[in-house]
Amino acid sequence: QVHLVESGGGSVDVGGSLTLSCAASGRIYDALSMAWFRQVPGKEREGVAAVLSVGPTSYADSVKGRFTVSKDATKNIMYLRMDNLEPGDSAVYYCAARHGVPIEDFEEDQYNNWGQGTQVTVSS
Repeated sequence: QVHLVESGGGSVDVGGSLTLSCAASGRIYDALSMAWFRQVPGKEREGVAAVLSVGPTSYADSVKGRFTVSKDATKNIMYLRMDNLEPGDSAVYYCAARHGVPIEDFEEDQYNNWGQGTQVTVSS
């Protein structure tokens, strides 16, 4: 089992920035593909950004140009730099991980390890 711990959430004004971190530990035996998902009450969880074990990154259309995902493979930490935040970005952000490469980057069932989530609130 891979244990994931998110940090860096908080409250910010519209147009502000936050950086989330996700630290992976535990039974890591190969390179991890990692992703950020987010969820607001009453809505389905949606994929935001992913960085695959082999390197490529992907983003949801709603965050392209504003969010940047990266990973320190030596430390197994994933980051999400969020700039120009909008009220619609308010959500609980979850980190997800798996060994190998998912078939679809933002399919929840492709990831078998999840963090507890961190709240991001953007105020207008």
